[in-house]
This record gives sequence, C-alpha cells and structure tokens, in this order.
Amino acid sequence: MMQKDPKVLLYKNLYNFDLSFIKIITNDLVIIKPNLVRESKETDPNEWESVITSPWLIRKVTEYACQQLKGTGKITICDAPQTDSSFEKIVQRLGLHELAKELTEKYGTPVEIIDLRNEEWKNEGGVITRRKKLQGDPNGALEFNLGNKSLFYHHHGEGKYYGADYDYKTLNKHHSGENQEYLICSTPILSDVFINLPKLKTHKKTGATLSLKNLVGINADKNWLPHHAFGSPDQNGDEYPDISLKRKIETFGSKFVKRFTFSNPIIGPIFARFFRNKGAKIFGSGSDTIRSGNWYGNDTTWRMTLDLNRCLLYGNADGTLRNNSPKRYYSIIDGIIGMEGVGPMQGTQKKCGITIGGSDPVAVDIVAATMMGFDWRKIPVIRESLNLQELPITLCKPEEIIIDSDVLEWKGTLENLQKQKHFDFEPHFGWKNHIELTK
Repeated sequence: MMQKDPKVLLYKNLYNFDLSFIKIITNDLVIIKPNLVRESKETDPNEWESVITSPWLIRKVTEYACQQLKGTGKITICDAPQTDSSFEKIVQRLGLHELAKELTEKYGTPVEIIDLRNEEWKNEGGVITRRKKLQGDPNGALEFNLGNKSLFYHHHGEGKYYGADYDYKTLNKHHSGENQEYLICSTPILSDVFINLPKLKTHKKTGATLSLKNLVGINADKNWLPHHAFGSPDQNGDEYPDISLKRKIETFGSKFVKRFTFSNPIIGPIFARFFRNKGAKIFGSGSDTIRSGNWYGNDTTWRMTLDLNRCLLYGNADGTLRNNSPKRYYSIIDGIIGMEGVGPMQGTQKKCGITIGGSDPVAVDIVAATMMGFDWRKIPVIRESLNLQELPITLCKPEEIIIDSDVLEWKGTLENLQKQKHFDFEPHFGWKNHIELTK
C-alpha cells in the first residue's frame, strides 16, 4: 500500500540538503529523471540555466544513488525532451556523459544516459520541416489503457483533442470511450526507484511545471498525449476562452493547415510556415495571445499529466496496472534558478537558490507552488491530484504537510509557510490574476 509521508524538505543551503529520505537498496534499478526539455530558451540560445535541471543537483543525486548501491544495480539518467530539441546539446551542456563515466569508474555501478524519444524534429519558424527516427528507449515501450479509470473517460472534449503533432486524428483514436491509451517508455516502468528532478518554472498549459508535470518526459510517443481540445468552453473545448467569429475562423484554418501538412510532408511545411506567418498578423502572436490551451481554462493537460503519473506508479512490465504497491518515487525540485513569465521555455530567469524535496510529489508541489507565490488550489494539476479515488498519487492531506527547513521562518505547517514572504513569480500571461496567492 502507498505510505503517507507529509514531510517536505525546503532548503536554502543546498550543500546541506539531506538525501537520506531516498531509500535505495543493493541491486536496485534506479531512474533519475531531470527536466531536459530543451538545450536553451527558445528566445536565447545562450540561456539554459532556467530551462533544464542543474548539473549540480543531477550530480549530487546520482552520486548518492551510487553510494547506496555499493557497486550493484544500475542507474539510468533519462528523459524525453521536446521533440525539436537536441539531446546531444543538452547532454554536452550538463556534462552528463563525463559524469556517467566518472561515477561508473569510481563506484562500480553502471551509470547510463538515455534519450527516450523515438523521433527528433527540425522546427523552422514554428513548423516541423524534418523528422529523424531515433532508437528510443532500448527496453522498448509499453501500452497502458486506463479505460474508465482515466481522467479523460466521459470527458466533454472527446474527439476534439490536439497534441504535439499535426496528426490529431490518430491522437483521438487513443482517447475515445474506454480506450484511453498511453505509450510509456519501459525503462521507467521496470525501475525499482524513480527519482524526479524537475525545475521550478511557470507553464503555459498547467500554470506551473513541477514534479507532476515533469512526468510527460517518460512517454514514448507525444502524439498519444492530449494537450488541449479544439474550440472554446462553449464548444466543449479549451483552446481559448472566447467564441468570436475570428476565433472560429482561426480554429477552422488551423485544423485545415494541420491536416494538409500531415498529408503532404514535402510541400506541407512550406504551406504551414506561410500561413503561420500570415496568421500571426491577423490573429495575434503566440507571445501575447491566448491559444493552443495556453491559459487557466485548460481542462486537458492536467488530466493527461495525472494519468501519466498513475501509469508510472502502478504500471506493470506486461502493460497491466496493479491496484496497490506503487513504485518507490521521490521528487527533488531544482529551484536554484527558476523561470517566471512565459514558461517553460521562453520566460525570465528567477534566482531563488532553493531545493524542495520529499517522497510525496503532491506535497512537494504544494510547497513549491506556495514558494512561487501561487495558490496550489488554483492549479488543477495539483488540486485534482488530491481527489483520485482509484490509483491515487498521494494519501497526504495539505493540512498534514510538515516542512523541514534550514530557514526558521519556513519550518512548520503549510499554513505558516503561506504567511511568509514568497518569491512572487510572474505567471504566464494566460494565467495572470488567476493563480496568485491572495495577500
């Protein structure tokens, strides 16, 4: 059965952050899952510290795991970055190959680095122009069908979902009725211990990207993941808040361009790039216009995110789901340098110098959101994680959270933490005035 552990570590002195809450025994297969979404900000190729997990934290956790394994078992550092990112550039930037070689030789436990993606794309002007097949997870992928336990079962957006690719018809086949399918990389499922190392960042589709959202990186095919539903809430969608004629034309045109581009891989990208440029002038730029579910009314991405967490916690090696005995799972959020504003890849650096960790990802995310100056009850991916009756992600109640910290004012209950001074992150513009803690 899942153990209730409401303790969360919130540290300012990073070198004193105690990892002993992570239980690793000899012969364990350990997964370390950083946030490796992209090699840099989309708007600045030289800025990466606010985008991906700190190499300092990755090293600290990996070395701790090596020490616990005592020359046995195996450690895999892995992620599925955004498809149009360069995994090699990310790995080089963080020095992961050198780290793996050094620690393998020093402790005797193999440390490997894996890109979990099955494709890498070339993105030019916001349009996919080239696709390259990748090896993906060397252990393959497992298909999980959550059926009526999925948070998409009987959801009003059915048939209207859009994901990460132009082929939205395939996506909707995977999420229809009792057919609620996810393709998950096998390596995380086969592991004994999963250590999540997300970043402290805002997010356009979920408000914040913390422990729960970071599990999008264990999927084996992003086109099985619904990100939003076409149309406005009045049309059973969550693409944008209003239902003006202009919006209807935009949605119709967007769907047509996506279908054409998918069906015509040679001339389609040229066609799409032309209409994307023209569309930005007519309908507004994505840097200041709500579209694609990038707002507080997104009712899709949080469902997908929580479904993925449940697949990891309860997934078996044969693609079935058990009802109890969830995987040993730990989360440590890198809040050394966070990101505010247009997260998770276009925002502004936010230097906080904190690390937040624990064995309950929901409790960790509640504390992290609070430190960002956000009200976790206004963030669906956190709020709704507390309401799962089947395949629960947490048994902890917010009022039970106990914070251990090297800063006296932060120690104690969540209620006490809410009264303290926070970092007051600027939300993504689609979430502004809908997520902040009230003073």
